[in-house]
Amino acid sequence: MKTYYVYILASRRNGTLYTGITNNLVRRVWEHKNDFVKGFTEKYKVHTLVYYEQCESVESAIQREKQLKVWHRSWKLRIIEEKNPEWKDLYSEIAG
Repeated sequence: MKTYYVYILASRRNGTLYTGITNNLVRRVWEHKNDFVKGFTEKYKVHTLVYYEQCESVESAIQREKQLKVWHRSWKLRIIEEKNPEWKDLYSEIAG
């Protein structure tokens, strides 16, 4: 059984946000950090993992990602602040 993650990257505290899903959070964030993902995160330097949550299926991950993408910015900032009030880069915690 695979695990899926919904994650939010930020350019800086209260900066540009990006929401995505993956089945390998360490690899995917590394790809964003090293600009292997062409497009939005590369253009706007959105490389800091500030929030993530685990989902039990790809369907639930896709549903949650879609939900977060239509949320007001203030709601996204609130969930980040609740779990990561210092906006630290969580990549070091997940990468070991």
